[in-house]
Amino acid sequence: MKRRSLIKAFTLSASIAAMGLSWTIQAAETIKVGILHSLSGTMAISETSLKDMALMTIDQINAKGGVNGKMLEAVVVDPASNWPLFAEKARQLITQDKVAVVFGCWTSVSRKSVLPVFEELNGLLFYPVQYEGEEMSPNVFYTGAAPNQQAIPAVEYLMSEDGGAAKRYFLLGTDYVYPRTTNKILRAFLHSKGVADKDIEEVYTPFGHSDYQTIVANIKKFSAGGKTAVISTVNGDSNVPFYKELANQGLKATDVPVVAFSVGEEELRGIDTKPLVGNLAAWNYFQSVENKENTKFVADWKAYAKAKNLPNAGTVVTNDPMEATYVGINMWAQAANQAKSTDVDKVREAMAGQTFAAPSGYTLTMDKTNHHLHKPVMIGEIEDNGQFNVVWQTKEPIRAQPWSPYIPGNDKKPDHAVKSN
Repeated sequence: MKRRSLIKAFTLSASIAAMGLSWTIQAAETIKVGILHSLSGTMAISETSLKDMALMTIDQINAKGGVNGKMLEAVVVDPASNWPLFAEKARQLITQDKVAVVFGCWTSVSRKSVLPVFEELNGLLFYPVQYEGEEMSPNVFYTGAAPNQQAIPAVEYLMSEDGGAAKRYFLLGTDYVYPRTTNKILRAFLHSKGVADKDIEEVYTPFGHSDYQTIVANIKKFSAGGKTAVISTVNGDSNVPFYKELANQGLKATDVPVVAFSVGEEELRGIDTKPLVGNLAAWNYFQSVENKENTKFVADWKAYAKAKNLPNAGTVVTNDPMEATYVGINMWAQAANQAKSTDVDKVREAMAGQTFAAPSGYTLTMDKTNHHLHKPVMIGEIEDNGQFNVVWQTKEPIRAQPWSPYIPGNDKKPDHAVKSN
């Protein structure tokens, strides 16, 4: 009996060991990729959908055979809108989870927080949101817009007859690096067009700010001095009370148009958009654009949301940073397949010149030197259904200028990626 029990025990332990070995082999056969987005806190309203879009894109790539014959395995972390925690989570993904690449961040302060980590450890970050430029790291690929692919064309549009021929500009932003640097660039640009400082007002609010009553009243007072436009770099859930206050005080787009750089279809989902009709957003993609790539992209996203039972699955929308996430992950997969490796140095080299037929309807190209996408620029008007009617767009994708010509000394900076430290 004892001998039989020992044989059984040995057989059982051998089976468990074999199972453990098979799990180890299985784990080794996946490629881990990091998803670094705030799923709680003030930025969750914008970033949660990027996490879900990343997971959908990874599923699609796996369905086609993965990367270099291996399945992608997502490692999702929540830095909770806490900027120092972004750096901690980035280090964890690279050193502990051993991810090959990270897709993530929204705010520039979160990107600035993780940048030293990626450069120190030679990690790779794909950053999917429009930003202020003034950066070109070899460890980051920027799939969102630089200022010349969003902010500058938007203000040029506001100055035009079609855009309302604005003479005065109220710059309203959340108080951190992206709005302040973008507005520094815009102020210099406005000066170059003959706009005086007395016709530019600059106001900042903290993350999570919710009381816009006084600010909207001040916008109305400022607009009494001449044709005025508001340029909004408000980020996160503060956009909801800001737009609600515009409606409460009856400030219509026909009186004072607002152009936003961080408000898309996702942020408008929780707002009655009827009073906001005619206000503007500048992006490189809108859900409403009509082409075969976008028809599939939107249909795939809606089907995925339903299959995964995402919150409010019946009303999900696509937006610009979601498209930039989708493009970035697909481009990384193309580069890794081309390099036959997920090694950061090899993928970096293979990324130069990668192209992708994007849902925007344009074929996007990763610049060979500056790590930024060539992107189209679109201006959209808010419609009463929460979508945007594209009222202006470029004919071709525009090459990014990460170093803005409106900041003195930038003409002497190199046009290739260099470490920030």
